[in-house]
Amino acid sequence: MSIWQTIISNLPEVEGPTQKTLSFREKLKWTGIALIIFFVLGILPLFGLGTNALQRFETLSIILGAEFGSLISLGIGPIVTASIVLQLLNGSGIWKFDLTKPEGKKSFQGTQKFMSLFFIIFESSIYVLLGGLSPEQFANVVTRGHPLYFPLQLILIFQLVLGGLLILFLDEVVSKWGFGSGISLFIAAGVSKSIFIQAFNWLPGVGGSAGATYSSGKVIEFFQALVVGDVTTAILAISAIIFTILVFVIAVYAQAMKVEIPLSFGMIRGHGIRWPLSFIYTSNIPVILVAALIANFQLWGRLLQNIGYPLLGAFSASTGSPISGFVYWLQGPDIVRSMIQQQTLLIGFAPYLQAMFYLLFFILGSVIFSIFWVQTAGMDAKSQAQQMISSGLQIPGFRKDERVLERLLNRYIWPLTIMGGITVGFLAALADLTGALSGGTGILLTVMIVYRLYEDIARQHMMDMNPMLRKFMGG
Repeated sequence: MSIWQTIISNLPEVEGPTQKTLSFREKLKWTGIALIIFFVLGILPLFGLGTNALQRFETLSIILGAEFGSLISLGIGPIVTASIVLQLLNGSGIWKFDLTKPEGKKSFQGTQKFMSLFFIIFESSIYVLLGGLSPEQFANVVTRGHPLYFPLQLILIFQLVLGGLLILFLDEVVSKWGFGSGISLFIAAGVSKSIFIQAFNWLPGVGGSAGATYSSGKVIEFFQALVVGDVTTAILAISAIIFTILVFVIAVYAQAMKVEIPLSFGMIRGHGIRWPLSFIYTSNIPVILVAALIANFQLWGRLLQNIGYPLLGAFSASTGSPISGFVYWLQGPDIVRSMIQQQTLLIGFAPYLQAMFYLLFFILGSVIFSIFWVQTAGMDAKSQAQQMISSGLQIPGFRKDERVLERLLNRYIWPLTIMGGITVGFLAALADLTGALSGGTGILLTVMIVYRLYEDIARQHMMDMNPMLRKFMGG
């Protein structure tokens, strides 16, 4: 065994269950425990934190499942970044893994965990050393350049690394003992919390167009604006709610679309099944990867500006929004809000151009990551054909041949991969451009995560769950 294989084989990991399948109650218990720990970690502030320059990136923190300034400021960022890098290396052939064999899959997973550990340490150091999260300056005594400043930075880095490791192992707990994956679960949990707060928060927010101050929750703000006759603010609030619901409906409809391939059991004449292939074939993975890529660009742009090298663009000192450079084009402008406030469709050429670039970036990125994911996650036609043949399935009227089945699947999988990538990229970008609650991208991710979770639970645990819950699930 090579040194590299020895290293990745001895990385710490969460031990999986000894039994082949876990009961619904057992998975529900561990999923609930992981969620509770995740929410608790999100409210634990970093000891010694002073300036939090990352708190303005609220949308990015939702996508990354992070709470900037807390123990989980890194969120799932290092895990997703490691996945992006490894997929690019594998897809380009620079670092090839044979994912058709158990050894290749194990090597891929071990390498991904090692890279996740590297990015946890690397991103923790970058956040602190480049000024994103700075130590508290005690009464202007311990300031930058003071002998105690660097030790305080090390304390912050240690806390970030600890939080990153906890998220990494919580992801393993959910993947092995709970429902779905921890990455998806933490995103859905963060987005759900954000939507609830943005819709029903009664605490005071910004002032409306009539000069009155309303609650920051859009539902409450809508009724308050109607009472005082502030039509513009009421329309802004209700438009955000409407587009949020619209994105939910479209995402659920698209997720429910399937292509069913008729197959028969070779050993049992007259019996067959329909093998479903989802229209959004790669689910929410491409959107997560594109959103994480944009998040990394914006975070790096902000951190580089803090040290005087705005290579990726500049940010406004007052709002923290990108105002120039590459990061400016990676920000989706709220087109609908601008139209309502200015009461015209002619809001200028620049916002439309920025919106078009953002839309195209999301669509192309989703398609590229969809293709990579199909190749690396065993979702390609060859892998699916092998799985079907091993299950005793074949095409009615054809001999039992893996190559025949592979050719048939290629007619469906590649079009579904590309069309599904275009659809999720378009929906995610469109939701951001229309000002839907929680940034739009988060809504789409949550709908797809919850829908996939519903399908998995209904397929695996319909018989061992509580009768009331089974009735609710449609069983």
